[in-house]
Amino acid sequence: MSQRSRRQPNMNLGKGNMAAPSSQSCTALERSIRERVPTLLTDLYQFTMAYAYWRSGRHNEPAVFELFFRDNPFGGSFSLFSGMHDCLLFLRSFRFTDEDVEYLRSVLPPATDPAFFLFLRELDCSGVTLHSVPEGMVVFARVPLMEVSGPLAVVQLLETSLLCLVNYASLVCSNAARFRLAAGSRRKLLEMGLRRAQGPDGGLTASRYTYVGGFDMTSNVQAGFLFGIPVAGTMAHSYVTSFSSLEEVWPQTLVAANGDHDNIDLISLTKGWLGRVCELLGVESGKIHEGELAAFLSYAIAYPHNFLPVIDSYSVTYSGLLNFCAVALSLFELDYSPLGVRLDSGDLCRQSVEVRHVFRLCSEQFSIPAFQSLLIVGTNNISEYSMAELNKKENEIDVVGVGTHLVTCTRQPSLGCVYKLVEVRGSPRMKFSEDPEKSTVPGRKAVYRMLDTEGHPFLDLLCLCEEPAPKACVAVRCHPVVGNKTCQSITPSQVSCLRLEVYTKGQITHPLCSTAETREKVQSSIQTLHPRHKRLQEPDSYIVAVSEKLHNLIAEIRNGSSNNSNFLLAN
Repeated sequence: MSQRSRRQPNMNLGKGNMAAPSSQSCTALERSIRERVPTLLTDLYQFTMAYAYWRSGRHNEPAVFELFFRDNPFGGSFSLFSGMHDCLLFLRSFRFTDEDVEYLRSVLPPATDPAFFLFLRELDCSGVTLHSVPEGMVVFARVPLMEVSGPLAVVQLLETSLLCLVNYASLVCSNAARFRLAAGSRRKLLEMGLRRAQGPDGGLTASRYTYVGGFDMTSNVQAGFLFGIPVAGTMAHSYVTSFSSLEEVWPQTLVAANGDHDNIDLISLTKGWLGRVCELLGVESGKIHEGELAAFLSYAIAYPHNFLPVIDSYSVTYSGLLNFCAVALSLFELDYSPLGVRLDSGDLCRQSVEVRHVFRLCSEQFSIPAFQSLLIVGTNNISEYSMAELNKKENEIDVVGVGTHLVTCTRQPSLGCVYKLVEVRGSPRMKFSEDPEKSTVPGRKAVYRMLDTEGHPFLDLLCLCEEPAPKACVAVRCHPVVGNKTCQSITPSQVSCLRLEVYTKGQITHPLCSTAETREKVQSSIQTLHPRHKRLQEPDSYIVAVSEKLHNLIAEIRNGSSNNSNFLLAN
């Protein structure tokens, strides 16, 4: 890759503005949560279970659920925890309206006691406590991301909504982080998947959490409004192909940026530059598409400071690039600063090298140093694999736009988070399964991250809450949750507790971070990973283990279940 391609490009694509969310947008975000995740956005069996708990008088029993995923996504060794911000807003607004209750009355079995609906009408999350891993942190399979405790019926009702808020947000954020790792730190990334997403909410969630995961911009205007994400975009092929003649350009004049001249006939000026460009490159003008030139001129007159056209509507070499250079040179002459070009088809690497070569020739021939540094944006069904390939081939692409493979997570459509009961009335609960991998780990837990001498995490340890916290430089005996479960002794150089209390008694108790702040946390967290865990292909597995005391509890419950399996015969 050339010296030029390693520089950091100016990223003012289109408007390219980023602003902290205003009070208006923050209010809109709260309203968005209520509209996107109303209390009825759950599965029917949550209500049938809640009724059965209520009917038997168990609805207020203290219970604890954990939310976690079983396998790291995309064949990698880590994921990123996202969605907690929306979970907290959801808990704070959790209430059933009269209309909700009337609808439930119509769909629950007729035998449902009418008093249950009065119970639902009074429900809220004032009795719920949520402990969570910090949002934006690198997380691993089998580690509880959230612990939800409170009255049994209420915390049961929360299951589907919390899973819905965390599953896709964490998956698409993790996907974005992988794209960022594949792209490297230099190249800028534009998310442009709204039209490919699974519906409006999927598109909005994707724009938000791909930015959190490491993308720099989005094409999604609503995401910019709600979350303060920089937005970018200029034109599509339809704009270019809508023009057929220079006669359609109106107005045809442009005032110089410094205001020193009267209106300049931009068409005449550009025609002069087009002849000089063709002469410089030794090409005939016969294949230049007049409609494309008209489109470029019209857009340049509208946005002379933000001129970045797509140049492959007809032919990059024989039309698009020539037309761009002519219009851009005209803008430079009038003291404007065009931005660059977008390539959307063909061999992006090869074309980018050819485009950069022409930019350099124009820069040298016409004594415009900035011309050689104009942006080249590449967009053409980019996947994680093709992103990684960019780094292996010579290319001059400054910005990559990604849509379908990013927002739809084509390699893995779901993270597979689950929400499992681990304690009722202070007694640990465990799910057994025909599939041992689906067994759960019982009891309320503390979660600790063990770091090596260089500050890299190497093991996450699950302990019972009543156990003393592990200490730095002190050996700990533990059992891996998966794989070789033989007892190990590890000695961490540092120990970090991963659990925060973020919601209790109806109040959010931990400061909510902006999207930009969470994005910074993600990048810092990823940086702590050892390279062997960051590898996109065949990374080393990260170890998640349970303490010896928790291991013994699991064995005790398994044995107890086996011993009690003949209780009917015993009685």
